[in-house]
Amino acid sequence: MSEKDDTATLLQRTDGEAVEELLNRHRLRLRRMVELRISPVLKGRVDASDVIQEAFVEAWRRLDAYRKNPTMPFFLWLRFLTRQKLFTIHQRHTGVRARDPRREVSLYEGALPGASSEALAFQLLGQLPSPSEAAIRAELQLRLQEGLDALEPEDREILALRHFEQLTSAEAAREINTSARARPPSATCAPCAA
Repeated sequence: MSEKDDTATLLQRTDGEAVEELLNRHRLRLRRMVELRISPVLKGRVDASDVIQEAFVEAWRRLDAYRKNPTMPFFLWLRFLTRQKLFTIHQRHTGVRARDPRREVSLYEGALPGASSEALAFQLLGQLPSPSEAAIRAELQLRLQEGLDALEPEDREILALRHFEQLTSAEAAREINTSARARPPSATCAPCAA
């Protein structure tokens, strides 16, 4: 049975187990999408799992309407809901002056080392690159960034959709067309619209 047929079968069922399986089979792809698109200022406050969980609650709430009129493939619909949640969460955290993560100040500046436990563990295990390897990597990263900056925004989006989110060519084409039609120029949120 193909994935499309399997999805259709699960969509016909109304039990919670089928819906849970239907949502969970896309969790990893959605996580990659959220991690790629979440604003750096929110990474310390919001986890990709939080965004996905909110999107799944919304999907559960709107699933009957989707079943009656599926205007797009199920994964793209779920991805659309997840992007909406990411945008909403971004607005919620950056739109309120008192909670703006850009205004947060660490209480431990200077007193504690800035290294994370993960970086310390890698250092203790000797898995961090040598200084020369780090320099080469930094140079390659700079060149890659310059190359990406030279691409048109739509080309960068296609690269993100195909390589990082692993959408098929048809899904990526549909997403590019949907995003261009659905997003008014003044309503874009740079971290969420990328």
